[in-house]
Amino acid sequence: MYPILIVEDEPSMLMGLKDNLEFESYLVDTADDGELGLNKILTNKYSLVLLDVMLPKISGFDICKKARAQGIQTPIILLTAKGEEIDKVLGLELGADDYITKPFGLRELLARIRAVLRRTQSVMETNQNKKIQVGRLKIDFNSFEGFVDGKEVKMSHKEVEVLNYLWDNKNKTVSRDDLLDNVWGMEYQPTSRTIDNFILKLRQKIEDDPNHAKIILTVHGVGYKLICS
Repeated sequence: MYPILIVEDEPSMLMGLKDNLEFESYLVDTADDGELGLNKILTNKYSLVLLDVMLPKISGFDICKKARAQGIQTPIILLTAKGEEIDKVLGLELGADDYITKPFGLRELLARIRAVLRRTQSVMETNQNKKIQVGRLKIDFNSFEGFVDGKEVKMSHKEVEVLNYLWDNKNKTVSRDDLLDNVWGMEYQPTSRTIDNFILKLRQKIEDDPNHAKIILTVHGVGYKLICS
């Protein structure tokens, strides 16, 4: 019985999603504007959030950004009527776990929900009590807490997952496709900038000089390599 929050301002879409998810035995809560949605995300515990991008009061992008800034690691699937690449890229960079473009079929949505829940559960089980030090960054993979030079830093769910995958494959070259398949696990081909931005954020926390990386190396034309002794 996974609790799911739906943040959607179109009444027919909201009720349709609610009815179908309840039929699949999910526990469903709803919000019909961005302000209420953000408040519920910050004050309640959900297994997943379905978040419309175009909302009154606060946009889905801003909700995602504010929630991640507050340390909320609940998986988020963006619902967007826009098909432009920049919207998808921006959503992922702000910390969304997946997106689905309207109009979509129920079967596709349910598959995305199950995939995100499965990946999240797998990461939590695999990383139980897992703590590491990489360069300046000390991280607890279970709590998603990071510390740089002893000071706590905010880390998005995806930053932690990217670092976790690099750590599990340390001293090996990891391609961008490897990261996509194992961190996002969806049929989406991001621009190289999407992956590179996550690497840049990690370098800023790990490296003494992010512009001259010595720990997360770029393997030109392929991907990245995390160097650990």
